[in-house]
Amino acid sequence: MKKPLLFSAVVLLLFNGISALYGGGLLVIDPSGAGLQLPLSYLHYSPFSDYLIPGIVLLGANGLLSLVTAVLAVIQHRYYTHFIILQGVILCGWIFIQVVMVRDIYYLHYIMGTVGLLLTGLGIILFKKEAHRKKNADPSCRA
Repeated sequence: MKKPLLFSAVVLLLFNGISALYGGGLLVIDPSGAGLQLPLSYLHYSPFSDYLIPGIVLLGANGLLSLVTAVLAVIQHRYYTHFIILQGVILCGWIFIQVVMVRDIYYLHYIMGTVGLLLTGLGIILFKKEAHRKKNADPSCRA
């Protein structure tokens, strides 16, 4: 049962990571937002005058970290479940802050918010399965 959950988490991490690298990269290259057809007026209620800083944060926090987390999940690093949960929380936080600053909701907010919630949930389930597996594998825990 763990393999389909892990596969799902990796697919979602790759989807988020590649999307964020693309979007963040375009915002860093062209902070006007024209490359993604984002008018600067969306930033009216934010502390930003252009998309450079949001692009850098998107690139790092959702792009690079998501891809690193996918690699950690594939190799089943000791803390991979923690990283999956962290990435889900970061993505949900990113979407929440974006909606607050833009003061509007777009279909991508629903999609990526759902991805964030799924990552958080999958990470928690995988964490519990790992803890259960380790407990049952430890001979000192057996009666």
